[in-house]
Amino acid sequence: MAWKSFLRSLLFTIGVVIGLLAHNPAMAAPETARETIVRAILTMDDGQRRAIIGSLAGQGDEAIRELFTAWRQDSLFIYTSPAGDKIPVELTDDKDANGAQAAIRVDNGEPLKDAAGQPLRLVGTKLVAVEHDAKLRRAMRSIVDLLDLGSPVLAKRVQAIQTLGVAQKPDKLPVLQARSQVETDAEARLALREAIALIQLADPSDTIKLKALDELRELHSSHSYDLIKAAQAKAVANTKPEVAAAAGAALAAIDHHKSVVKFFGTLFRGLSAGSILLVVALGLAITFGLMGVINMAHGEMITVGAYATYITQHVFGEGMDFTLPFVRIAIHLPGLHLTGWAYQLYFLAAIPIGFLSAALVGIALERSVIRFLYRRPLESLLATFGVSLILQQLFKLTFGSNNVNVDSPVYLSSNWTVFDITFDWNRVFVIGFAAVIVFGVWLALTKTPLGLLIRCVMQNRTMAACMGVRTERVNMLTFGLGSGLAGLAGVFVTQLGTVGPSMGQEYIVDSFMTVVVGGVGSIFGTVVSALGIGLADQSIQQILLNPVLGKILVLVAIILFLQWRPTGLFSARSRSLD
Repeated sequence: MAWKSFLRSLLFTIGVVIGLLAHNPAMAAPETARETIVRAILTMDDGQRRAIIGSLAGQGDEAIRELFTAWRQDSLFIYTSPAGDKIPVELTDDKDANGAQAAIRVDNGEPLKDAAGQPLRLVGTKLVAVEHDAKLRRAMRSIVDLLDLGSPVLAKRVQAIQTLGVAQKPDKLPVLQARSQVETDAEARLALREAIALIQLADPSDTIKLKALDELRELHSSHSYDLIKAAQAKAVANTKPEVAAAAGAALAAIDHHKSVVKFFGTLFRGLSAGSILLVVALGLAITFGLMGVINMAHGEMITVGAYATYITQHVFGEGMDFTLPFVRIAIHLPGLHLTGWAYQLYFLAAIPIGFLSAALVGIALERSVIRFLYRRPLESLLATFGVSLILQQLFKLTFGSNNVNVDSPVYLSSNWTVFDITFDWNRVFVIGFAAVIVFGVWLALTKTPLGLLIRCVMQNRTMAACMGVRTERVNMLTFGLGSGLAGLAGVFVTQLGTVGPSMGQEYIVDSFMTVVVGGVGSIFGTVVSALGIGLADQSIQQILLNPVLGKILVLVAIILFLQWRPTGLFSARSRSLD
């Protein structure tokens, strides 16, 4: 009887392999999954029935899971028509007063109908339950476990492959090898290579283990690290130095790959953090570095840009409710009720809106407060600090004290994975747009009439006034430009975190340090300083695994640097500074 059991298992495995090889996305199978299940139900021989079920392996049709579940739960029946045809059906919960139930055909998923084409209701006396035993249930469970191997969704397919590999069950090896013959996606093929090697790692033959370890060393995937380590410990315990050495080499390759991924991931996150800091500090480099105004409300310009993005999102959607401060009047801002890609464009619209909103607030601040405090740094510091507190309270009264979320548009919500390094699209966008902003500011200051006026007023305000330059207007536009750049930073910050009334305070100290380290008045120095501080901050946080301690060390390093070089990296010199 042992040879019969072996023959049945062999038939099932052959059916599984044939099913996987036949399931090629480029060529449709001649028989649907439902039709195959009907054939299995109507087959009387148990071995053939299991072989037919095994041929469904690798198909991603969800009907397989549903029908196998109904079969194991005794919910499938065979109906014999008046013409003598045997039709497998699944009963529904729809019953009439006599207890007759509507039925769904297994072969096509449509309601069972009579000769006149009308829905047919059945009672238990006309039905025969489809039988199953333990071996058949195991066969069905095996197919369900392999169902996601044929899923059209790549993520589900890869997850199923990785699950089978980690399980290290030898009976799944032919299935994965067969799937590797028809798989077309590169990511899934790599997952199949790793899963096959992991199963071979559990093989009793040292030759197969060594081959598997060579494959895993080449793949250097972190998913296999623990299993390789366990295999190394087992080889050491069994005095197999060659296998232990190969396992050690595979572990070393994975560790090296992890360090490379960590290095470039930290570099990427540092560049994105530095880009945000750069846009914030660029506006401060204009208001503080060029104009000499210590604006403690610069962080609130970031908040203005962030809330402008939040409002824009709701205007493109269903609108929003908010409360006017002081008068406590509830206002409903109507929305455009856009959907699809029209709604997703809200973030692109928020970029100029955030810039203009912060620029207008900055101009109002300059006209009402700052213009009376030029060349009076202490008074401007105290006054703008008071303005920042007032603006924070206005934000709380208008939008509430709790942070709010701005949804990322679909074109910034995903990521690229290159050599296991994840590049989030929103961070890539921030880096690229920061580069565009830096180039635009350089063009504005060096290639436009306004830039010429800004530079001459900042270098010698009195001489510029004597030459007929309207210095007050230049001051207003310059301050508006610096504030608008902070508003742009607020738009970008919404893609990396939540929006709250005091969010600007998280950046104000860092941005002042960036301007001072780069050199007061030096735009190029601000760029170098922002990227350097962003990279240093992310690197130290990764090393110490403590964000607070990392920021403290960066601050100490900046203080020590300024003790050595008080004028910063690139000091700007002019007649007014000599």
